[in-house]
Amino acid sequence: MKKILSLLCVFCIFSLISCAPKQQNNILTVAIVGEAESFDPVFSYDGFTHGVLLNIYDTLIKFKGSSLTEFEPLIAQEVPTRENGLISPDGKTYVFNIRKDIKFHDGSPLTAEDAAYSLKRFLISDAVSGPSTLLLEPILGVTSTRDAKGAITLDYKTVEEAVQVQGDKLIIKLKRPFAPLLSILARWSYVISKDWAVKNGEWDGTEATWKNYNNKGKGESYLFDKANGSGPFMLQRWDNAAKRIYLTANKDYILGAPKLDGVQLITVPEQSTMRLMLESGDIDIAEIAPAFTDQIADNPDLVVQDRLPRLKTDPVIFFTFNINPEANPDIGSGRLDGKGITPDFFQDINIRKAFANAFDYDAFVNDSMGGKAPRACGPVPPGLASYEKSSPCYNFDLKKAEEYFKKAYNGKVWENGFTFTLTYNTGSQMRQTACEILKRNIESLNPKFNIELRGVPWASFLEKTQASKMPLWARGWIADYPDEHNFVFPFLHSKGRYAVAQSFKDPALDALIDEAVRSTDPARRIKLYRRIQDLSYNAAAQIYTIHSPGVWVYRKEVKGFTDNPVFMGIYFYPIYKEA
Repeated sequence: MKKILSLLCVFCIFSLISCAPKQQNNILTVAIVGEAESFDPVFSYDGFTHGVLLNIYDTLIKFKGSSLTEFEPLIAQEVPTRENGLISPDGKTYVFNIRKDIKFHDGSPLTAEDAAYSLKRFLISDAVSGPSTLLLEPILGVTSTRDAKGAITLDYKTVEEAVQVQGDKLIIKLKRPFAPLLSILARWSYVISKDWAVKNGEWDGTEATWKNYNNKGKGESYLFDKANGSGPFMLQRWDNAAKRIYLTANKDYILGAPKLDGVQLITVPEQSTMRLMLESGDIDIAEIAPAFTDQIADNPDLVVQDRLPRLKTDPVIFFTFNINPEANPDIGSGRLDGKGITPDFFQDINIRKAFANAFDYDAFVNDSMGGKAPRACGPVPPGLASYEKSSPCYNFDLKKAEEYFKKAYNGKVWENGFTFTLTYNTGSQMRQTACEILKRNIESLNPKFNIELRGVPWASFLEKTQASKMPLWARGWIADYPDEHNFVFPFLHSKGRYAVAQSFKDPALDALIDEAVRSTDPARRIKLYRRIQDLSYNAAAQIYTIHSPGVWVYRKEVKGFTDNPVFMGIYFYPIYKEA
């Protein structure tokens, strides 16, 4: 029977290879692990989708090459600074002079009104688990347009006051200074055509109708599988069922036509399949997991980039403080009877510290990552100013873990044991390996400890995360923009993405995080962020493992590959294929 199954597996792998898009001379074929969520910028908040949107839409300004601190103009004629008068002395007003010679993919001109509409639409849409908070926070001083019960609290007049158009000028007025604003706009100020969107049933840009478009379902958007940007590539087709995306070059691009005729992106969740496709030439570039790069390092036809700098903290293992028990098999019996756990199981800090001391960090770095990734002791990664190697860190110590378990719930956990499910998303070898290490070490402490591992497809994983259904789960974070706030806020602020999913709240951390992002003094910000990481260690709300590097492997005929830690994908514009 085993032999039959093995033959079937081999057949499936070669079937996938044979069904892969056939290589065309000037078409770049890219294999990735993830799947697209939606091509509407107001809904998409995953790294893979934004790696694609980066190529379809232009932003007001952009990062210069691989730099995280230097910007170049794109839709705007110049980058605002205090020196050129486009940032006010108080740091609260930004002016962008919009170019007059840019056209959307449908041939219509891009105007300051389109830029303003796109920003306003991003703010008012505010989909659950969407990216709107990235601009709501700096521009309007709020993190949501709704209260905890879902009632709309936003006064639309504040949107009109904050985002204005004067001729060819887009003017943004903040409630208070927000240090990383330009970094956010360089990545998230996608400009869509207002006329095109309105004509196809999207928000008409008026106060009278905006509430109808607040927190809509992503499938209801006309832009779900369509796009009309001004970037170097146009969305030709998204075959969602086959998990393939087809882009074609924008020959009229403002910076000049791309060197490629098009790009094909295909989802390949199995690493061994991806490697075979890359070696056989069926694909040009692949998102190979770090653990697999040594297997192809000596292949003369391939270029391995397995130490690319990333502003990334991944994998991280998250405790859910208030688990949703409704029809939830992941908590077993729902009691501390050895057959389950209670919904508040991880509220006992002794449990969290026991788990933190039971993870073998060195084994993960050295054996699973080949020593290619630095240890993570907190959310802030190398490359940001406040990062320091000497931050307090949990280390592998099973004796300490046992001591904490014996303290938890007055000894009841050690006496009765527990059973629950630890979840990771399928396709992520790193997260799966981290979960396996933790499971093995926890179960070695007490025969009554039982952790079941479960891999869940990405879409279901996202839903279960935000619904607080998973007791313990592995995920990670790659920067939306290069600033400490983009890490400490989602991980540690009570209104942050992960903290909300965990039901984690620490008033002291909230206050420090709010203070740090308002400060315009770089030295002061560094001190505050280091204090935040110290408090994070004390709270033990997550288990940080590594700051994983970026990894791309491509065939030697691929030239012009340019990486930036915040791209979230590949910027295809400078790439070409050598015959």
